[in-house]
Amino acid sequence: MSSAESEDAFLAAAAPKKARRSPLRRILLALVTQYAIIATVVGLSVAATLHYVVTPKVAAQFEAIEAAFKRVPPR
Repeated sequence: MSSAESEDAFLAAAAPKKARRSPLRRILLALVTQYAIIATVVGLSVAATLHYVVTPKVAAQFEAIEAAFKRVPPR
């Protein structure tokens, strides 16, 4: 047996076995991914609601207050 063959046999015997990942890690990754997706969707829907519903109402209230102050006679 040559030294090259013995080195190949030694490397094959010394190679670490591929470790299986824990199923808990897969479950945790799936839960974190679901959380991230849901948080993004909820955040976008809240932002859209604020932009299209709440902001115009607040702006209208401030405009009404401004108009009321303009009607008040100066002292």
